Amino acid sequence: MYYVLSVALAALGIFVLGAVLLHTVRLLRRYNRTVSMVTAESRDRVGLLRARSAAVRVAVARRRDHARADGELHSTIDVNE
Repeated sequence: MYYVLSVALAALGIFVLGAVLLHTVRLLRRYNRTVSMVTAESRDRVGLLRARSAAVRVAVARRRDHARADGELHSTIDVNE
């Protein structure tokens, strides 16, 4: 008679283990989805930041070239204003 109790407890244990594993897999999938979304968003923002810094470098280079073409040695921006 004890073997029936042992089989029932083993079956209950396997059921609980399966439920815990299923819950863990769902949580890991959600975590993985969140990580991929954050990674994509970060890459997008880094790309925009690189584009902006490249645009600033181009603008500074054009201003520098324009100032050299006009014969100016220094910038016309006054720091003390």
